[in-house]
Amino acid sequence: MFIVSITYCKPLEEVDRLIPQHIAFLDEQYRLGHFQLSGRKEPRTGGVILATVKGKADLEQILAQDPFYREQLASYEITEMVPSKSSEALKFLLEL
Repeated sequence: MFIVSITYCKPLEEVDRLIPQHIAFLDEQYRLGHFQLSGRKEPRTGGVILATVKGKADLEQILAQDPFYREQLASYEITEMVPSKSSEALKFLLEL
């Protein structure tokens, strides 16, 4: 499992221009089962994604498809974690 921290490196006006394409990218990754949770940071400096893919290289290839990445609007920090405990509601994540 991976936590992706996205930080905008361009003004929000440039980021906002690509929001519809970014949402389409997210929707596709949810459909494929790669992403489990995502949302924006507060204050609005970027976002966070919880991803369940086989390896970091796979995730890097996926993130390279994000319009924010493609247009160099954001930087991406990837942290791998091995979940060992969860609430009942998130127990399924322990089995991925």
